[in-house]
Amino acid sequence: MIPGIGTDVVSIPRFKEKSLEHDRHFLERVFTAKEIAYCFSREHPAPHLAARFAGKEAVTKALSSIGYDGIAMNEIEITNGPSGVPSVTLICRDAGMVTVLVSLSHDGDIAVACALATEGDGWKRGLNRE
Repeated sequence: MIPGIGTDVVSIPRFKEKSLEHDRHFLERVFTAKEIAYCFSREHPAPHLAARFAGKEAVTKALSSIGYDGIAMNEIEITNGPSGVPSVTLICRDAGMVTVLVSLSHDGDIAVACALATEGDGWKRGLNRE
């Protein structure tokens, strides 16, 4: 069963001029400290920022489609494991309610993401409202 799915596409040039010096408020409102550190450790941060932004939008859509609303962008953390595969951590009160999988990609001026929200340990207890 697939309770929620979301996708998003972002233009990478939207992020080309973003800097820690001038855009800290925006960056901290959208990204976690770990995400900011990762993206700005790369030679070209824009594709990584755009892909994570698309990922967060896709996650929000997947969660919203199953009635899990109100999560802030910086409560969704997308990191890469040792193999490079992205993973999602929800940093919020009911994070155990769902498991979210995400796929990110970027090429040229486009970043794209797809997210899938599946049942978590707490699904039957609270999120599956009748």
